[in-house]
Amino acid sequence: MTEYLLSVHMVEGEEPPSDEAMAQAYKDVDALNEELRREGVWVFAGGLHTPDTATVVQVRDDEILTTDGPFAETKEHIGGFWVITAPDLDGALAWAAKATRACQAPVEVRPFQDEPEG
Repeated sequence: MTEYLLSVHMVEGEEPPSDEAMAQAYKDVDALNEELRREGVWVFAGGLHTPDTATVVQVRDDEILTTDGPFAETKEHIGGFWVITAPDLDGALAWAAKATRACQAPVEVRPFQDEPEG
């Protein structure tokens, strides 16, 4: 089985959902999380704070630098994610279809690289 990242994308500046819509999304995501666990494909999941809480750590000229804010200056950002196992891309896409309905946001699907044998 391959592990896949299902990342939830948010767009800054879009009209925020109503309190009722957010409550429903939380309920739907909780139900999806239970289904993922029940089906044995759950690895890990989490929601993220807004990008303005990010700190970037990088090496430049052999010195470690830290800067406030997200690395990418963009309106789109990852708001949360799931890591799941699936037999193939089609299986991961089926879970992503459920995820996008639950959280009411676009979900990107990417496989993890295989570990090198050694």
